[in-house]
Amino acid sequence: QVQLVESGGGLVQPGGSLRLSCAASGSIFTIYTMDWYRRAPGKQRELVASITSGGITTYANSVKGRFTISRDNAKNTVWLQMNSLKPEDTAVYLCNADVSSSLYVRGKYWGQGTQVTVSS
Repeated sequence: QVQLVESGGGLVQPGGSLRLSCAASGSIFTIYTMDWYRRAPGKQRELVASITSGGITTYANSVKGRFTISRDNAKNTVWLQMNSLKPEDTAVYLCNADVSSSLYVRGKYWGQGTQVTVSS
């Protein structure tokens, strides 16, 4: 089994910054793409940012230029640096990872989520 644990959420004023972390542990052979999603009340889950094992990144248009995704393959960890936060960034942020546990076992795993609230 694979576990993902997020941390770093909290309450921040508009214009502020937060850095989210997601650490993967357990039966890990290779981690492929790692993603950050968010789920706001009354809205569909949204893919915020994605990073491949080789470091190629993609972002939702709504966060381009403000958020930066990065990872450390040796530590099985992905981060999301969020700057210039807006109230509409308020959501539960969830980490997702595409993981192979062996040559024959591969799946996508979710963390429990961390709340980010942007409010004055």
